[in-house]
Amino acid sequence: MIMRYWYMDIKVDEHTVIVFDLDDTLYNEIDFLRSAYRDIAKYLEPVQWKRLYVLMFSLYRDKQDVFEVLAAKYNMDKKNLIMRYREHEPDIKLFPDVMEKLTQIRDKNGFIAIVTDGRKKTQMLKIKALGISKIVDRVVISEEVGSEKPSIANFKIIEDEFKKSTYYYIADNLGKDFVTPNARGWKTIGLIDNGLNIHNNAYKHNKEQYIPHNFVSSFNEISIR
Repeated sequence: MIMRYWYMDIKVDEHTVIVFDLDDTLYNEIDFLRSAYRDIAKYLEPVQWKRLYVLMFSLYRDKQDVFEVLAAKYNMDKKNLIMRYREHEPDIKLFPDVMEKLTQIRDKNGFIAIVTDGRKKTQMLKIKALGISKIVDRVVISEEVGSEKPSIANFKIIEDEFKKSTYYYIADNLGKDFVTPNARGWKTIGLIDNGLNIHNNAYKHNKEQYIPHNFVSSFNEISIR
């Protein structure tokens, strides 16, 4: 039985690679959705955009196809709306203490990477908006790799680039984030859902291989030394 704790102590040196998921790990993905909806609402209704934003978010919460509704209402191509969603410049912010931890890793000569699913342009826009482009050594995005987590290929890119290292993976999704790094001997840390996560199906993945070695409720519970 693997012991799991609420506090995580990580010793970092030049042989340490700390890898992060992006969405719902470094920031709340729902904030990207809100940002995109604001952008689209202002584009379609420059004056009364808030009214449209409320409608869009309500449709989303009701699990309806927001873009289908907008395409019909404004006689637009749904694909153009989806593209605007994916390619707008997002207004998002890192979770508290994330930048402090990244800086501490860098100060200890450790390496920082991101392994995330999604489209390259969208994910890179998020990374830029979060202000971490220059501090991250490697970004692995599923669209570029041609496979999504939990594929071994996505994690092996990190192992091949940073050889003979100790690997940590900090993420949130029990369904796809931890099963592969666990099997490959990485140390895994699960960030507990703060109630806003997009994916909320952790109960479906309660088998031991899907569970991270440690859980934390915030980055404040991770000590870099």
